[in-house]
Amino acid sequence: MPVTLRAGVRQGAMLSLAFGAVLFTGAVTGAWSGAPAEDRPPSSSDALAGRDLAGASLSRQQAERLVAEGGDPWAAYYSPGEYTDLTEGRYRGVGLSVRRSADGATTVDRVHPDGPARQAGIAAGDVLLGIDGKAADRLPVTEVVAGLRGETGTEVELTVRRPGAAPRELRLRRTELEARDVTAEQLRPGVVRVAVRGFTAGVAGQVADAVRGARGVLLDLRGNSGGLVDEAVATASLFLDGGPVASYQERGERRELTAARGGDTAVPLVVLVDGGTMSAAELLAGALQDRSRAVLVGARTFGKGTVQQPSRLADGAVLELTVGRYTTPSGRSPDGTGLTPDVPQPAGGDPDAATRLADTVLSGLGRGQRG
Repeated sequence: MPVTLRAGVRQGAMLSLAFGAVLFTGAVTGAWSGAPAEDRPPSSSDALAGRDLAGASLSRQQAERLVAEGGDPWAAYYSPGEYTDLTEGRYRGVGLSVRRSADGATTVDRVHPDGPARQAGIAAGDVLLGIDGKAADRLPVTEVVAGLRGETGTEVELTVRRPGAAPRELRLRRTELEARDVTAEQLRPGVVRVAVRGFTAGVAGQVADAVRGARGVLLDLRGNSGGLVDEAVATASLFLDGGPVASYQERGERRELTAARGGDTAVPLVVLVDGGTMSAAELLAGALQDRSRAVLVGARTFGKGTVQQPSRLADGAVLELTVGRYTTPSGRSPDGTGLTPDVPQPAGGDPDAATRLADTVLSGLGRGQRG
């Protein structure tokens, strides 16, 4: 674990979603997929600018100190194993995700079917009151995540309360789990809801399988903390026939991210977003919105519009550092502001109500297409 508080919090955020729903996986990074390139400049931050760290011989402590003091709020250090877990969709923890409710409570959002939390009887809707003796509602979500994560075999004490019941004290042992970043369900005949929780390796292919043959698609990006830019662009390519997805500036040079040709531009498409939709997920949603390919439904997105790039150190570890900000095809930057949905969800933030609203919008798109 990082040796400074800031580094520790940042690692928790890098492996999970910050300030919204906490994913089982999810790089909030917006990093490229594939092996980290050793010939790319590593950072645009003040302290790291101009320093090519690819191949550098740094101890973990040195690298973490550099991240903590480097002036790049999204920088992170990963051991070789941690980086593989991050990009391939594995993590070590107890198998639950949480969200911060409007009243400040930390509520269990999802439970991994094979994780220790499920085995202990924790269910979605339970309230997480405490973690290792600290009140969960007084901690930033990033610190809650960092507390749930940890090395395989280590333990964490949780205080959980089910609505209408007394609090329970539980001691759970962390284990390695495989994230399930793509889930699909049929809302009605021919209409599929595909929830994408993070862009790890292979996600675009899973989405392609899920939407094949559908007559209407509800792409649910709520709580999606981002991940590999290549996977987000490949997902956009499923619904676009070439053309721009995003662009970014790297050291004064403009670089374009472009969809592949041949995507399905006819199937009605609605994208669900919320305050936990971040980074590469915002890149995807912004591209589909700007190009009039999808209607965005839900709440304003998080507002992380920066792109990180990995540099491989001599020992195989990875430093992931910010190289620039991206803009959508129309030139918008979501950084700090987020994306505004075309159809805002009603006050109250009920996830089921937002899904029903999105399905209603999707029904209208389908009627318009038939007409």
